[in-house]
Amino acid sequence: MFVVIFRAKAKALDAEYSAMAAQMRQLALTQFGCLDFTAVTEGDQEIALSYWPDEASIRAWKQHTDHLMAQKLGRERWYASYAVEIAEVTRRYQHPAQPDQQ
Repeated sequence: MFVVIFRAKAKALDAEYSAMAAQMRQLALTQFGCLDFTAVTEGDQEIALSYWPDEASIRAWKQHTDHLMAQKLGRERWYASYAVEIAEVTRRYQHPAQPDQQ
């Protein structure tokens, strides 16, 4: 499994941003195999974590027409800066443990 870590400093988040973020989350989860997607904003800082089965799914999502538009609008209007990291998750656990983690 892979995780995409998106960190950004917001410039101006508006209603269009909120709609686009929801659309991108839904697109990732329903069409590109995203396993989980969580985003949090505190002040002007945003972090989003999305989990994927493989890198090919991440690349396909990143190249989708709607996502390309979201990236363009993000650079032009919504973000002062951002950084993206992609990492492989080699281990996962939680409390309470799931049956397959015991």
